[in-house]
Amino acid sequence: MENMEMKEIESAIEGILFASGEPLPVDRICVALEIDRPTVEQVLQKLTDYYAYERRGIRLLRIEDSWQLCSAPDYADVIRKAFEIRKPAKLSQPALEVLTIIAYYQPTTRAYVDQIRGVDSSYTMGLLQERKLIEECGRLQVPGRPRLYRTTKQFLRAFHLTSLDDLPEVPDLGGEGQMRLTEDGQIVDPTEVAEITGADTPEEASFPESGTEASEE
Repeated sequence: MENMEMKEIESAIEGILFASGEPLPVDRICVALEIDRPTVEQVLQKLTDYYAYERRGIRLLRIEDSWQLCSAPDYADVIRKAFEIRKPAKLSQPALEVLTIIAYYQPTTRAYVDQIRGVDSSYTMGLLQERKLIEECGRLQVPGRPRLYRTTKQFLRAFHLTSLDDLPEVPDLGGEGQMRLTEDGQIVDPTEVAEITGADTPEEASFPESGTEASEE
């Protein structure tokens, strides 16, 4: 696609992202448009700034090396109402504890999570897998070959993180199993907070189905 005007490139990238309906790697956009990566990344950042500055109903998010169009969190309630979508269930305190440990020590085993928390975490980890916040990522090469777990891109999206590098620093969790993440990716220590009711997984953003075309918006 030689000699494309910048405006055409912006429109093409916008259309590709909308049709994708899921995080799309930058390299795939480069290949599709036959354009170098710096130009594509420049356009993506320009679109991101435009949607935010103009307070449009959609946002462009970067998740690691991928980008995704989603609806603006400000309109979560009306979007749910339009599609009769129930508000996502809150994550419990145990779930936030487990998620914090896995986020900072991944890839890690269930036994390590149990060791830090002092209780069996199998049920909670199963729930986190169902929510697609954690996933299996192989096995530890020791006797018994226990499964290893890590957080997912859905975890990054739900906690408004671009990458794991955005996680705040936290002291060693050994013996501090009560530390947990909040919905905005912050670490909370209940020795400083009287009560934590659990955080909404912030899935206010509404993501179009994969392959959705513009006419079906």
